[in-house]
Amino acid sequence: MGPATAATGTLLGKAGGQNDHLAGSHTRRGKPKIDRIYYLFLLPSLILFTLAITVPALVGIFYSFTNFIGFGDWQLVGITNYIAVFSDPLILSSYLFTFGFAVVTVFVVNAIAFLLAVALTSRIRMKAALRAVFVIPMVISAIVIAYVFKYLFANSLPALGAATGIGWMQESILANENLAWVAIVIVTAWQSIPGALLIYIAGLLSIPGEVYEAADIDGASAWTRLRSITLPLVAGYVIINIILGFKGYLNAYDVIVGLTQGGPGTATRSIAMTIFTGFTGGDYAYQMANATLFFIITVLISIIQLRITRGKAALS
Repeated sequence: MGPATAATGTLLGKAGGQNDHLAGSHTRRGKPKIDRIYYLFLLPSLILFTLAITVPALVGIFYSFTNFIGFGDWQLVGITNYIAVFSDPLILSSYLFTFGFAVVTVFVVNAIAFLLAVALTSRIRMKAALRAVFVIPMVISAIVIAYVFKYLFANSLPALGAATGIGWMQESILANENLAWVAIVIVTAWQSIPGALLIYIAGLLSIPGEVYEAADIDGASAWTRLRSITLPLVAGYVIINIILGFKGYLNAYDVIVGLTQGGPGTATRSIAMTIFTGFTGGDYAYQMANATLFFIITVLISIIQLRITRGKAALS
């Protein structure tokens, strides 16, 4: 072996030793060291989040164990407020309405959004223009939409019913305790469909065209392609839309305020509306207990969401 070969071997040996040393140190540490500059960038957001959200939440939870009415003196009352929440028919009815409304709205929004997404990704003319039109409701304030639809439900439709002689249209749906929730579902769906539509369009566009070409060669019908190809391949997007939508509809407030103010009576009063009304009505601690329970429910739903979405990501 010549001098050049020996030198090369020596260098390779040193390099290998250094690499082994680095690998060993990496293994001993378990994970690479994080540069402190990242913590510096994280610090402002962490401080703002703590001051604006965490601290007020902890203060509110503390007051839920008192008889605080929003001002003045207070005393600790233990879990009295929590016990009263579970026996309050007004709160129980608001939970029943909110969850029922969320389930129905999730179904309506996702069914319509999915069908629209299939249509807007098919071979039709002016797809881009139609997509822009369907997204418009998403950029309009919910309270503005609610007041516009309130005028339609309370004035335009009854006037149309009187002019055409259609009896059921002559009375405002907002004044009917059994049907007012339908108006809220319609308005909420009208605003929510564009967001779900965009997610479904992204999912449909991610499906390789070769899959449909192979199905066409095999003579698969449109229904067979939809059932056996499209739905299974966008199942993850469906789950995400359902979970995000359900969580969002549990916080329904502005549309209900604009349409019915929780009426007729308390027929359409949501959980969020019940909580905010109590804050300004002298039931601060009591409704803070209600808000704490509602927070726990939403956290549990968030945990379920993370598990499901992580599972879908692992499968994909």
